[in-house]
Amino acid sequence: MRLSKLFTKTLHSAPADEQALNAQLLIRAGYIYKEMAGVYAYLPLGLKVQENIKRIVREEMNAIGGQELIMTNLQRSDLWQITDRWDEAKVDVWFKTKLQNGSELGLAWSHEEPITDMMRNYISSYRDLPINVYQFQTKLRNEVRAKSGIMRGREFVMKDLYSYSLDEKQHQAFYDSVIEAYLRIFERIGIGDKTFLTYASGGAFTKFSHEFQTLTPAGEDVIYLNREKRLAINQEVYNDEVIKHLKLNRADMEQLKASEVGNIFSFGTVKSEQLDLSYTSKSGDKQYVVIGSYGIGITRLIGVITELFADQKGLVWPEAIAPYKVHLIRIGHSDELTKKADKLYKLLTDSKIEVIYDDRDLRVGEMLKDADLLGIPHRVVVSDKGLANNTLEWKKRTDSEAKIINEAELVSILES
Repeated sequence: MRLSKLFTKTLHSAPADEQALNAQLLIRAGYIYKEMAGVYAYLPLGLKVQENIKRIVREEMNAIGGQELIMTNLQRSDLWQITDRWDEAKVDVWFKTKLQNGSELGLAWSHEEPITDMMRNYISSYRDLPINVYQFQTKLRNEVRAKSGIMRGREFVMKDLYSYSLDEKQHQAFYDSVIEAYLRIFERIGIGDKTFLTYASGGAFTKFSHEFQTLTPAGEDVIYLNREKRLAINQEVYNDEVIKHLKLNRADMEQLKASEVGNIFSFGTVKSEQLDLSYTSKSGDKQYVVIGSYGIGITRLIGVITELFADQKGLVWPEAIAPYKVHLIRIGHSDELTKKADKLYKLLTDSKIEVIYDDRDLRVGEMLKDADLLGIPHRVVVSDKGLANNTLEWKKRTDSEAKIINEAELVSILES
């Protein structure tokens, strides 16, 4: 990608009504566009970040036996009436609409009910289980508050996985595998050291659910963390009984702000009983399927990572999810220099190294400022001075000083 061809432009300031740092920086850098409060479009750079996160999540979900599908966003009201979650007094985030004939529909805020209803067509025998399916789906939630940028939106992308198991033993084995997969995901995207398994309320279905909370001052949750054991408790269930149950010590717990980036939840057989999802066991008995639900906020992660790593100059992307690995800048316009920069651009792209190439006719300071704002992990500058010495200027986004290296050294660094 050449910056001269990218339709988005960097901005000196974000919209005056945008309060959240994550949205301010992402808008200024041209990653997202604000349509309205809590609703954002993902532009080419932002979409690449989103897809890189999805790729990592997809690999880990496939590795534990997940099968990807995509459900509809329009949902029938009767399913949610059966489970008593259609009433807005019970679920206050619904967006609803109507067909021309007056039938009321919901716009998906979750998918437990539709997927479970669908499974009645595919599960009838113990031989059909287990089944574990997931999707990347745009969710719509009528949030009262939408002031945290993309960390709490009215429209957002979630990975939601649903497990269907023979019994509690089979369910628990898969549930535990999801915990490990989630920890790998957060490690791979660059926030593993700041993300902790957190005990939270299980509601009416189980004693606990598990969240994955990432430490950030911008978070909306309060957790109590034991760093040594890497376990946390959400403030909503933080009491002596829970502390004792988890064999923790109150004196070792640290109160911190965090953002929930994932959650996993056991429904047991409650949902399958409500929607009559059952199978015939080996002995010929009717058994209800054990269900689990597992979510990761894909777009929320982008906001959390922005809040975590950004500095006073702009975005700072972990290499695994950055839209490009290298930000190549050409300073000068001579034919020889342009030829040199173009050749380097081709060399890197031919080596499967993703490069965004600033070939614009701008002042040096403006180009360097944009590079800091965009947050690409590696910056490479080709200049007349370097051309004379057959060298390049290279620095990581997180480094304070650049280094002078040659082309072979650059390729070695980028391929390591």
